[in-house]
Amino acid sequence: MGIGIVSVLPSPCSSSLPGAVAGTSISTATTRPAVILPGLGNNTGDYQRLVSTLGEAHGIPSVVAKVSRVDWLRNAAGVLDRNYWKGTLRPRPVLDWYLERVDQAVSEAKMLCPQGERISLIGHSAGGWLARVYMQEFGISNVALLLTLGTPHLPPSKGFPGVFDQTRGLLDYVEKHCSPAVYTPELRYVCIAGRYIQGAHFGGDDKIISNEMVEVGKLGGTFELAMDSGNQPPSAGPTLRARLIGQGYKQVCGRAEVWGDGVVPEISAHLEGALNISLEGVYHSPVGSDDESRPWYGSPAIVEKWVHHLLA
Repeated sequence: MGIGIVSVLPSPCSSSLPGAVAGTSISTATTRPAVILPGLGNNTGDYQRLVSTLGEAHGIPSVVAKVSRVDWLRNAAGVLDRNYWKGTLRPRPVLDWYLERVDQAVSEAKMLCPQGERISLIGHSAGGWLARVYMQEFGISNVALLLTLGTPHLPPSKGFPGVFDQTRGLLDYVEKHCSPAVYTPELRYVCIAGRYIQGAHFGGDDKIISNEMVEVGKLGGTFELAMDSGNQPPSAGPTLRARLIGQGYKQVCGRAEVWGDGVVPEISAHLEGALNISLEGVYHSPVGSDDESRPWYGSPAIVEKWVHHLLA
């Protein structure tokens, strides 16, 4: 599967790209330390290769928030909150443990900063919207960039049969109470989505259509579109895998027959106001990925597509 790239830039800042661009030398650019925020169910070790890639290949020091898989069981405390059952759960205090780990990692990264420099936050999956909560609760004075990888930013669509809000209101809270995305010289949001597989719904005669146009966000008052590169062989129809993945997409965005990274739909991983990028052929997670047939956002060849955003 070929790796292509589609960028959708907020129109007010379309000329305010970082000083370096993909494929250029970064040796003369200033790098800032990065803090990597693990996604739901992931642990610190899942990102060690990404740390090595950033450091050894690009000279970017990074710190991963210390999270174990067992730590995620702490979220079960949310069922004791009546807001869980009402679908109006708030991030705090249920996720205080995670926010504290992020703050510790930020403190470590600040020790690596040159005088007066700020850091980048890299949020994978749920780590991206948790980064937004962190910035809202702990402040943004030390943050120059939030870069999210396959993050489900938008709350699940309402009014669709069979759709259950698995966040129990957390993403509704983020959308209503966290600051909107911006792309300015002072603070930049970069949201990266993967287009690994198109979902399908159960039943009917759906076809997996190459070159399907899908809406990826409403930016600058107009609808922008991303298009599949069409480098996949024609399919006689959706596979069972596509149908199962489509059911997962439906729980996130209300639609099954959309493109996504195998877990998060493309249309959910973008934010109005951010620099939004879609990468062809990119899988959601470091777990179960490989660098050839199923690269994830942190695979070395894919990092090359977005690492220039980490340059000061």
